[in-house]
Amino acid sequence: MGRAFEFRKARKLKRWGAMSKTFTKIGREITKAAKESGPDPDSNSKLRILIQNAKAANMPKDNVERAIKKATDKNQEDWDERVYEGYAQHGVAILVETLTNNSTRTVANVRACFNKCEGSLGTSGSVEFLFERKCMFKIDAGELDIEEFEFEMIDHGGEEIDKDEEENEIIIYGQFEDFGNIQSGLEQLGHEIKEANLERIPLNTVSLSEEQEGDVNKLIERLEEDDDVQSVFHTMG
Repeated sequence: MGRAFEFRKARKLKRWGAMSKTFTKIGREITKAAKESGPDPDSNSKLRILIQNAKAANMPKDNVERAIKKATDKNQEDWDERVYEGYAQHGVAILVETLTNNSTRTVANVRACFNKCEGSLGTSGSVEFLFERKCMFKIDAGELDIEEFEFEMIDHGGEEIDKDEEENEIIIYGQFEDFGNIQSGLEQLGHEIKEANLERIPLNTVSLSEEQEGDVNKLIERLEEDDDVQSVFHTMG
């Protein structure tokens, strides 16, 4: 009984730890967006999307409000977006997106992750060309006619429309540059955006054995544990 309780407790703490990191990362994005374009989501489309992402992640409303309020603090530090590129073991390209108030700290931490996992941090542009930037939106499927909806979204930059039957969601993909057009199109059509992100899709992937995948996942997990890291993309198949 005691060991089982401790196991459940550890698992719960791990889950809450992961949620806390997610809230921290979304909170930083919210603060940055509010500082750049104002704290009113009605006039700040990027902030509006981030608030929806926070809801999708079950981030408490108080956390969202605090993150927005931070943007009006004159002593609030600036957050910069930095991208780091490199290779994990077995030839897998890794691209790391960060949001940091101290780039010296961040690059040192990222480099340490690569070194400890037998990878190598590269220079700017060394692997970025191996990925295609895409935007992704999720909305409730409801009783939506997929074919009609797909036709409507073409004019707004929607390139690929998928349906997640399990979650009953519609997923829209488009070019990175069409993020604003797709967001505007969905809102004009009266669809509430549940979640939206910018993703980097690998043009080609590397097939690995289970053991080799484990080697690469060690690096990915170590990177994702860093508070400055927002997203990690890779070419592992």
